[in-house]
Amino acid sequence: MHLAPGSPTDMQTSLNPLVNEAYREKLNALYGLDKPIFIQYYDWLSRLVQFDFGNSLSGNGRPVLDAILERLPLTVGLNVTSLLLALFFAFPIGIISAVHQGKFIDKFFTFLVFLGFAMPGFWLALLLMLYLGIEHNLVPLSGITSLDFDTLSFTEKCLDVIHHLFLPVLVSTVGALAGTSRFLRSSMLEVLRQDYILTAKAKGLTKNIIIYKHALRNALLPVITLLGLSIPGLIGGSVIIESIFALPGLGQLFYNAVMARDYPLIMGNLVFGAVLTLAGNLLADFCYKLADPRISLKTGN
Repeated sequence: MHLAPGSPTDMQTSLNPLVNEAYREKLNALYGLDKPIFIQYYDWLSRLVQFDFGNSLSGNGRPVLDAILERLPLTVGLNVTSLLLALFFAFPIGIISAVHQGKFIDKFFTFLVFLGFAMPGFWLALLLMLYLGIEHNLVPLSGITSLDFDTLSFTEKCLDVIHHLFLPVLVSTVGALAGTSRFLRSSMLEVLRQDYILTAKAKGLTKNIIIYKHALRNALLPVITLLGLSIPGLIGGSVIIESIFALPGLGQLFYNAVMARDYPLIMGNLVFGAVLTLAGNLLADFCYKLADPRISLKTGN
């Protein structure tokens, strides 16, 4: 970020004609920006080990951790809902496509999935906003609540939030659905060619038992890896969606921090992304154990 043009003090003083160079130097000294980069990093790291993420250099200068925790529920809720919906539809699509490989239903789902791959998220979001929001006025275009939200009952508040988040969740689900269903189909096809599947068929096991008990369980391992790697993308994947729909989540917070060159807030978001990476790998390890009891978490085998 230090290589990018501009600095936090430039963003704060560039529009004020009364600010001179001496004031900028004092502001840099106040924020510690006059020190070499490695000294700034050492100071930040020293505070980090004490769980002190510092204060934001833009806005009202509030603590970085407070700003992240305030935006966290919306981003996590949006992405978890999208992920669950994607899995709900991806599993039957992937299984049906693998079982009926080369048939019409497989080609139909393949066409839909590649169509989902081909559509950029921002383009799909703008298209749905134009069609559903502007032309037909079926859903709100931005925000998470209506202006009269405080006057609504609890049930009406829940429905109002769902109404506002319908488009963002839909756009996020389409992207996740396309990748997960293709990955599951490929994994299922590989498993269905294994010798133990032929043995199960020779023993006279029913088709459902072979597919859902023997094949699917082993096909889940690569999918679990994909899901574990997708957890760190909660922040990065939310930047576009939250910016388009004006949602006050972590993605929008990170984008605004980059635009303002707010170094502490940027670093706080990146630390949170690193934590999500570790959490995703840990969750994937436990899911491996659930999917395949032969995997031991103690020995790593």
